[in-house]
Amino acid sequence: MSLLGSMTTAISGLAAQSRALGHVSDNVANSQTVGFKRVDTNFTSWLTRSTNRLHLPGSVEARPDYTNSLQGTIEQVENSLAMAIAGQGFFSVSMARSGQGANVVFDDRQFYTRAGDFAMDRDGYLVNGAGYYLEGWRMTASGEPDRTVLEPIRISELVYNPVATTEVTLAANLPANQPAIAAAPPAPPAVPPEAPVNSVITVYDAVGNPQQVQFDWWRLDDDTWRLRITSPNDTLAPAAGRFVDVEFGGTIAAGPPPVTAPAGTISSITPVTGTTGVTPAPTGTGDPAYLGFQMDYGFGLQAVRLNIGSFGTATGLTMHAGTEYSLRDLAQNGVPPGSYSGVSIRENGDVAVNYDNGQTRIVARVPIVAFNDPDKLQRLDGQAFMRTQESGEARVTDASTNGAGKLVTGSIERSNVDIASEFSKLILAQRAYTANTRIVTAADELLQDTINMKR
Repeated sequence: MSLLGSMTTAISGLAAQSRALGHVSDNVANSQTVGFKRVDTNFTSWLTRSTNRLHLPGSVEARPDYTNSLQGTIEQVENSLAMAIAGQGFFSVSMARSGQGANVVFDDRQFYTRAGDFAMDRDGYLVNGAGYYLEGWRMTASGEPDRTVLEPIRISELVYNPVATTEVTLAANLPANQPAIAAAPPAPPAVPPEAPVNSVITVYDAVGNPQQVQFDWWRLDDDTWRLRITSPNDTLAPAAGRFVDVEFGGTIAAGPPPVTAPAGTISSITPVTGTTGVTPAPTGTGDPAYLGFQMDYGFGLQAVRLNIGSFGTATGLTMHAGTEYSLRDLAQNGVPPGSYSGVSIRENGDVAVNYDNGQTRIVARVPIVAFNDPDKLQRLDGQAFMRTQESGEARVTDASTNGAGKLVTGSIERSNVDIASEFSKLILAQRAYTANTRIVTAADELLQDTINMKR
């Protein structure tokens, strides 16, 4: 009977609008939830019978229409560890089951989220506001991420061990207008006269103590300068220092044909005492020019290589016009001990631990996980998702590659809920619900009139 059918259809309308109202309620309640994705409503009609001559009332069903792939507003925040994804993709996260520190036991299931409000907890893990642990690729010894395994990122490298100096780089111009000394410096171990030009650098020994190394230069003749290397605390140093002669503009290699360095560029390095000279011997222009020596600050032999440019090229050490010694660069590769000072995340996803000695160590990289149909992911508590067959396989990739979104550091993604739009949906749901109640009331009155017909 159509009256009963009308009432049944109206009741299904009440149930559908109730669900729609629930979706609106959920959206409005989570309008400020980081990474929340709103739920729209998709109404579907169900028919009992419909032909050209007859249509019987059916029913309506309200199904959730997920918006997991719709971008929310990206907002900059003060938290340097917060991240947002501009574009498609999710963060890979884990949920802790028990334990603490290095003994935390994680759930075997894999979770995903857009809530990037991560912060470091007391155990060094990066955890978002919903309690999910950020996962990433650990860095290998070669400095490349191990893309075969995803694991929770934990900052445990709180100390940067000292690194002894093994290389010193010197780039300077020895003044071509500087007169040669009246008499050549006496042969070692005699102490030479005061050097006209010099420079000093701080190097580090095996335990990270700073040590001073001084480079003194004398001009012997038109093309040759003598270098003395001294370090006060070096127990191996000769009394007068280590000496080496550097020639400019001469023959680099005998040939045939002979190779000659342009004027003002290095042509030969000749050890005098305490140095190992250049290895291997130059064969032409562009070959690296360096000399080696050893020091001992009480912790064993420490071999150091002094890089002074290239043979026959105007790089590193040169002898050009001027009356003043011009130092362009003096650097070394040693590092003093350092303590943890903070952690930051770069736009490519690298997690960098910073130390108070100015050094940085990359410990992990945050990937982006993309799906063919993210709207079919299973929603969970805390703005998290799980993969389903309908969503497709999880594709783990670097940020900004293979269709994955870009990482925006120091930012979060707000909910994609629009309050004004939700209020419009609320009004529509309320009116539709009220209209369905009127149909139920009307059908009930008509049924009552039908029953009263026998009286």
